[in-house]
Formats: sequence, C-alpha cells, structure tokens
Amino acid sequence: MGNKAETIHVRLLGGFSATYKGKDITDSKHSVSQFATLMQLLFYCKNTGVSRSFMKEVLFGDRDVDDAQHAVRNIIYNAKKRLKAVGLPDADYITVENGTYFWTDKIPTVCDTEEFEHLYELAQEETDELEKLSFLMDAIHKYGGEFLFGQVSGAWAVREAVKYRDLFSRCTEDAAEIMRNRLMYKELLSLGEYATQVDPFAEWEMLSIEALSALGRFKQAEELCDRTVELYINEHGQKNPTYIRDLANRLSAGMVHQYADISKIQADLASPLIEIKGGLFCAYPVFQEVYRTLGRLMERHADRFYLMLCTILDSKGNIMESGSKLDELSPRLQEAIILSIRHSDTVTKYGKGQYLVLLTNTSREDCEIVRRRIDRNFLTPSQRTGIDYQINTAIISPEMLKRPL
Repeated sequence: MGNKAETIHVRLLGGFSATYKGKDITDSKHSVSQFATLMQLLFYCKNTGVSRSFMKEVLFGDRDVDDAQHAVRNIIYNAKKRLKAVGLPDADYITVENGTYFWTDKIPTVCDTEEFEHLYELAQEETDELEKLSFLMDAIHKYGGEFLFGQVSGAWAVREAVKYRDLFSRCTEDAAEIMRNRLMYKELLSLGEYATQVDPFAEWEMLSIEALSALGRFKQAEELCDRTVELYINEHGQKNPTYIRDLANRLSAGMVHQYADISKIQADLASPLIEIKGGLFCAYPVFQEVYRTLGRLMERHADRFYLMLCTILDSKGNIMESGSKLDELSPRLQEAIILSIRHSDTVTKYGKGQYLVLLTNTSREDCEIVRRRIDRNFLTPSQRTGIDYQINTAIISPEMLKRPL
C-alpha cells in the first residue's frame, strides 16, 4: 500500500476532494466537471473498475455524442496530463482491461467510504458494548455528509447516497441505544448535535431534546423543540403540514418537564410562543390544534369562526414563491397581520410568503375590516406588490370531531 505520504486520500462523503501529500489534485472548488466525475468513478470503483458503457452513461448522460468512445478517450488523455501536472508520480494512471477502466495500483488510494464501511463492520462484530460504541462513534464521525454532496453525478450517486445515509442512521441509532442504557446523556447530546449537522432534516434533534431533558436542562429542551418545529415548517410546512404536526408530537414526546406546582404550569400554559402587541403568533402545529379545539367548541356557531389566508403577490399579481424580495416582505406581512388582529385571534406562517389567520367571534363584514387593516399596515404608497386574501368559514369536519383531542 505504500506509506501514508504516498497515498491519495479521497473524500466522497459530504462532497468530493482528493489530496496527495496534502495537496488537492482535483481542484475541488470546481469539482462539477467531467474530469471530477471521471476521478470520482475511478476512485470509488477502484476494485471493480468502471465498464465502458457505464463510463459513457455517467459522463454524457442523455446527450447526443457522435463518437462517445473517442470522447471518453479524449477525457482520459486530458486527465492523465492534468494528474501528471499536479505532481503525481509518473505512471499510467488509468488502465483498460477488457473494456473496463481501472485506477492504477501503482498509486494507492484510501476513500472515506471504505473507512466508514470498515468501521461499521467492526462495530457489528464487536461483542463488548463500550468497544462497539467506540467503533460506532468513529464511523459516525467519518461520515461527513451525503455521498458526493453538491455534485452532478447522476442516479448512481443517488443510490450510493441512500446506502451510506442508511448506514449512518444505523450507526447513530445503535450508538444512541448504548448511551441510553449507560445513562451517557452528555454524549447523547453531542451525538444528536453532530447527526443534525451532517444529516439535516432527519429528526436527529430528538436525540438532543431527549438528552437535554434527561440532564435536567428543561428550558433548553423546550427552546430546541420550538426552533426545530419552526425550521421544519419553513422546509416542509407548505408541502406537508400533516408531517409537521406529527413531528411536533414526536419531539414533544421526547421531552420531560421539570416538576412544578399548578400555578407554575398554568403560567407556562398561558404564555404564548411569541408575544407581540395584537394577535397571537404561533407555530403551525399549535395553530392546527387551536383550530381543531375551537372548531369543537364553536360547532353550533360556525358562522362566527373564520379562516383567512394571506399570500404575497408580485407586481404582476402572481404568487411570489422565492427571492430576496419575498424574504424582505414576509416578516413585514407577519408584523402587519399581528398588529391588525385582536388578542383573541391567532396567526401562523404557513409557507414562504403565506400566513393563516384564525378569526374568532367575528362576522364576514369584520373579516373585510381586518383585510383593510392589514393592507394599511403592510402596503406603502410606492409598493407594487400586494396581498391575495382568501376567507372561508372555518368548518370542522365530522371525521375530525370523532378524533380525540
């Protein structure tokens, strides 16, 4: 295998880079290229090689190439020149055997993927719990993120990304179980924080909330729970509000509250998530539960219970879905709504540039008054953007009435 200084170290988890004697030989800052794709394939498939047909498929995709074989030869020829220019020892870097391309065995390589898999296998074979945990944690920290993150490498990379993410999840779950059994909650907190960083939106925040609760850091657990729900709402809320609600329930299930008397609990229950003059702003799952509860209480008075959807429009009257202008207008609309409704009314952010308002003990005419107030608080004389309003009587479904609160 040669000594360490003569080995190419390849990073494929969390991005792509290849270093030789501490020098980046693939120009990872500009790694979305045919040269980078070629090297990714050769390094990752160094034992099995890359077939000619698969090489063409990955390098050219659906593009029409007159002479694909000639084009592949050109890419390999230029790659060899480039590799020699960056200081690799003189060698036939890329060889062909029976229509299969291989990286030369004259210059050894070590990929983080093979190190990660090896550590995972050692953990599975280990019978001593603490030794197993050590191997698991080494594997977890070897996983730097999604396979070839940020690269344009096609379906093959997606398949491998799923494989390694699944292995990372198994390692993390196994490590967490050992930590729980041994009451290692500080370590569990660190594990949750790292897993959240390298595998975002996979609900690893639950580990941190569980650990904070077990350590008696209840306030921090509650704050993390609120931040996590808000983060997932921004990412998934508009597309899948049901998932957000279920997530909030799962997060809360992992949280334990400190013992308190009823006056302390009642004070906590009474304080809103965000208290501003005007209406109550809350996270979507909270808004949904308020809607359901009020729907039950006001079943016989549906005409006094209204749902308003406010959506930011661009200067042409189209829904504004993204962009820096929307990022600027969205918090302004939130503030305008809160200032325009009563303390008994509730508002939540549903998606980018969309807000839901729950208006209680009101009439259709009063809803129009609220709409005009929001316009007055949000719009400026020179402003070309606007708001689309949709207002419905908030009717609870018979199926929802059957569900337990």
